[in-house]
Amino acid sequence: MNLVFRTATPDDLLPLLELEHHCFSHDRLSPRSFHWMISRAHARLIVAQGAEQLLGYALVLFHRGTSLARLYSLAIAPQARGLGVGQQLLEQAESAALEHDCAYLRLEVRPDNLAAIRLYERNGYRRFAVVSDYYEDHADALRLEKRIRQHPQRGSRRVPYYQQTTDFTCGPACLLMAMSALQPQRKAERREEVQIWREATTVFMTAGHGGCSPQGLALAAWRRGFRVCLHVSIAGPLFLNGVRSEHKRQLMRLVHEEFCALLQQSDVQQVRSNPLNVPLLLEQGGQPLVLISSYRLTRSKAPHWVIVTDCDDDFVYLHDPDIDHSQHRQALDCQHLPVSHADFDKMCCFGSNKLRASVVLYNR
Repeated sequence: MNLVFRTATPDDLLPLLELEHHCFSHDRLSPRSFHWMISRAHARLIVAQGAEQLLGYALVLFHRGTSLARLYSLAIAPQARGLGVGQQLLEQAESAALEHDCAYLRLEVRPDNLAAIRLYERNGYRRFAVVSDYYEDHADALRLEKRIRQHPQRGSRRVPYYQQTTDFTCGPACLLMAMSALQPQRKAERREEVQIWREATTVFMTAGHGGCSPQGLALAAWRRGFRVCLHVSIAGPLFLNGVRSEHKRQLMRLVHEEFCALLQQSDVQQVRSNPLNVPLLLEQGGQPLVLISSYRLTRSKAPHWVIVTDCDDDFVYLHDPDIDHSQHRQALDCQHLPVSHADFDKMCCFGSNKLRASVVLYNR
């Protein structure tokens, strides 16, 4: 069968909708979703063009700022099944991911879609999670992953994932994950997420609720019985330049000074931070929380906390507690995000004063 594989255009919208109708009875992409994927999304929609009609498509989403891609949907026209179209589309999807410098391709599939599962596993995809109540008809989904840029496998500490429940609790969410990683019996609960925010917040947002400072998070972790190392490159208080109100700036100074006084009464180790040696910290049993600029992830120049889950020669892996549903993301899309060492170093350097900040937890 002679096929041409190309990127979809707006002229493909009606044939794509017909293909969607013939292939799926639930969870169909809408005309609006297809149009967005073709024209605006950080994605690649690849179509398989036959002599007279579209015979399939593969939709690949890219996670900005990371080396992760997601095969969001793969559809084959009924008359083209069994002819190798799925295999070719999957290869096209992997090629698109490699062109975007991605190392991992992830996907979801129904447990009863045995033909698709055989296709994926034959091509080296491995099952790594089951997502309950994933589809519109409440069916579960198998989560599969393939490393398309290979590396030696290594063991790592399991870091459970916790999604922040407010716009301003990324730091507490990361601290909950770190504590649960070091002490697996600990449960991450919203009550404690909010309590940590109350303990650790400053007022460094230009509007709305304040976020948590490195000093505040370090104290919150220390109060909960962990050994803590605080890495900050600037004495502080932080983010004053982003606040216009002098009253608010005075409040930030007051909170910061109190945090510093309490730190002097604790055994929190304080280090004037250089770039983190992540492999060494993990080898020594540390669990790092890192303040980043979210620009490389969301194009929003805001301070944001993430947690390091692992690293290898190529990537640092992160849990991002903030799930951007507008990008068709699920919780699993924000776990173990592979970020190159060079990109990680850049995102850890915030603002014109090149702020670097992290809080590293250890068991005592």
